[in-house]
Amino acid sequence: MPFARLATATTPTCHIGLGLAAVGRPGYINLGRDQDLGEDRGVDALRTRTHDLLDAAYAQGVRYFDAARSYGRSEEFLAEWLRDRPDVDDVVIGSKWGYTYTADWTTDAERHEVKDHCLAAYERQRAESAELLGDRLDLYQIHSVTPDSPALTDKELHTRLAEAAAGGLTVGFSTSGPAQADAIRAALEVTVDGEPLFRTVQSTYNALETSAAPALAEARDAGLTVIVKEAMANGRLAEPHAPAALRSVADETTLGCDAVALALVLRQPWAGVVLSGAATVTQLASNLHAPVVDLDEGQLALLASLAEEPRAYWERRGELPWH
Repeated sequence: MPFARLATATTPTCHIGLGLAAVGRPGYINLGRDQDLGEDRGVDALRTRTHDLLDAAYAQGVRYFDAARSYGRSEEFLAEWLRDRPDVDDVVIGSKWGYTYTADWTTDAERHEVKDHCLAAYERQRAESAELLGDRLDLYQIHSVTPDSPALTDKELHTRLAEAAAGGLTVGFSTSGPAQADAIRAALEVTVDGEPLFRTVQSTYNALETSAAPALAEARDAGLTVIVKEAMANGRLAEPHAPAALRSVADETTLGCDAVALALVLRQPWAGVVLSGAATVTQLASNLHAPVVDLDEGQLALLASLAEEPRAYWERRGELPWH
């Protein structure tokens, strides 16, 4: 399994990955992103920004990079970066299928992505990912599985995914929505020829949305690598949007709200990789202070008070504008 490469890493940042959702396309739902990116969001500008972030992340010990078919040109930008740096052979590359990018490089599209978990969508997107990333792709995840997803019950799809796994590709899934725990537990039951199909799970977990924690612990106990996304709650835990309790703890640590928010996730015993969704090199540098944040019991109790009811959290997330 490619994540074994991370087990040999010794840098403090080896458990932080870089997700490319915010820089692979001109529009995304992170608060403050319009200021982060500025007015030039052309393909060349975002390609350069992505490559700069990848360079900075790699130089500071980050070894997991995460893209998706629906993140605009994220796979393309990542593939170009890997091609131009043939000596970078110790990273783990993940991508996702199941959503198609439909915004045509605009920020005001009626629909930015369309979900489809059928076998035909997998075959089409698998070929597209393979054309760009080739054998550099280590992990391929079903994007945003929910309890009603056909990907949980489609035996033919399971067979095809198992064939890909037999060929060396790690197969995983990501989750979203207020029923993440149910989706995780259902996925853990999926087997092919008596063997578990999925080897990784990527879920939303942060100070505001903690409901998936017990299921993620079960996944870790079952041998899956847990990847945490949206640890910053799409910017709600970053300055200037961070709640007062988080700002208070950040002041006590003398580090940023972002570092504290990420540190809270890193300390979970089941968390294998926690993604930074930084859109600038400055944000990335601040995120990478997370491993040195030491939270005491009082600070942890204060941060625990921020948790929201899952449905309310996801309703708020669904109202965030695409910037």
